[in-house]
Amino acid sequence: MSNPIFLGIIGVGGVGSAFISQLARLPNPPILVLLARSTQTLLAPAPEYSPPIPAADWKFAVESPSLTKTGPLSPEEISAYLASAPGRSILVDNTSDPTIAGSYPTFLRKGISVVTPNKKGFSSDLALWKNIFDAASQGNALVYHESTVGAGLPVLSTLRDLVATGDEVTRIEGVFSGTLSFLFNTFAPSSGSSSAKWSDVVSQAKELGYTEPDPRDDLNGMDVARKLTILARIAGVEVESPDSFPIESLIPAELAGLPSTSEGISQFMGRLPEFDGQMTAIKEGAEKQGKVVRYVGSIDVGKKEVRVGLQYFDSDSAIAGLKGSDNIISFYTKRYGSNPLIVQGAGAGGEVTAHGVTADLLKVVERL
Repeated sequence: MSNPIFLGIIGVGGVGSAFISQLARLPNPPILVLLARSTQTLLAPAPEYSPPIPAADWKFAVESPSLTKTGPLSPEEISAYLASAPGRSILVDNTSDPTIAGSYPTFLRKGISVVTPNKKGFSSDLALWKNIFDAASQGNALVYHESTVGAGLPVLSTLRDLVATGDEVTRIEGVFSGTLSFLFNTFAPSSGSSSAKWSDVVSQAKELGYTEPDPRDDLNGMDVARKLTILARIAGVEVESPDSFPIESLIPAELAGLPSTSEGISQFMGRLPEFDGQMTAIKEGAEKQGKVVRYVGSIDVGKKEVRVGLQYFDSDSAIAGLKGSDNIISFYTKRYGSNPLIVQGAGAGGEVTAHGVTADLLKVVERL
């Protein structure tokens, strides 16, 4: 690497630690000089920014006397440190922190490229979306966020290629949540039958780690809405925010107000069986039409309409036939006609999400 490229990482949770493991196996990785977690920040000493933090032994690097250790740093402090490095810098944000996401323009204007799976910056107010990409142009920096939709699946890159090459994208439709995919593939399978109760399937998904600690964070549809907001904006539909279109929540109204504490979550899970009849009625309504019910997101690009919620599908359709917690995204375009371009596969999990982040990092390194 003729010109050094320096790397700062925020977040070492499930995705963050998987990403660092993948980074350590790269033949010519950027120079890791900053590693920030919630309680501590590890830095390569300025002004030389050497020695670097060893990615392969990052858990033990905190014991090294040659590295600088501080408490949590603000986004402004992190951007000042990376901007002063003797070369180009990249920030990888592996958190879901809205404060860090709101600071992306600060990094980008200083010439620091951003790679992230954090949806918050790209699915919040439209003004922030525009500010992020304007700042990237001003700072001659790059922004890659493939893993904000579909984990490691090539969803955003596929859509950007369709748009960039002049194809007319007319509709986007799919299953965008690994959690909700698992729930409906189990509750209402496309082949055979299931007598499983909705509350039992939700409990199973929670035990398997498919849901958020509070399953309502999946069942409210907001995660899907954020992903649809990102796709719509890339397709040219200027969605103001994820709250600006219909989102069908699967949380019974009577349980929506329970607190997101361990006690509140226990109350929610305990009372959910009271509402099994509602979901069974929806499932049976689909079956009477020879269909199955699925939770999907759709974008009608021409009408500029976005919706998230339950829909019925023929049992032999691609969406109905999904297995496990897979995602599927169908792009209907003028070139592809009635047969959409389909991206399908695992849409959740630390390793596959980190794969998307690592692939984006390599693209940025290649372009700097």
